[in-house]
Amino acid sequence: MGVLSSLPLDWYARCFVETQVDFFIINPFPVPRRSGDSLLRERVIALAGRLASPDDRFAEWARRVGVVCGALTPIEKRNHVCELDAVVAHLYGLTEPQLVHIFETFHEGWDYEERLRATLRHFQTWRGAR
Repeated sequence: MGVLSSLPLDWYARCFVETQVDFFIINPFPVPRRSGDSLLRERVIALAGRLASPDDRFAEWARRVGVVCGALTPIEKRNHVCELDAVVAHLYGLTEPQLVHIFETFHEGWDYEERLRATLRHFQTWRGAR
């Protein structure tokens, strides 16, 4: 879920389709697989789990994933999204210039500078993690 929710995979998808995504389009997408002891894998699970459990409807699921359930502040949510994008970029083995390219070419007219800066900070923090 974390990889599917990330900007790197969204960018990849937009290279092939602009409007409708179905099983036949998304099934061959490259989704990185890491072993159960991967710090990057565990962080993606935690970030995606936290982002996906905003209220009590998801309490049981959040408990199973091992995250807190409840609303995030807008700043916390933005930070989690940026970190998720950075960690997924590492799972794909992207370099910093490749991550910058994704932001620069994602959407014409998109004001991405602030999100890119925040994502790059997380990208640098996670550099070298497996």
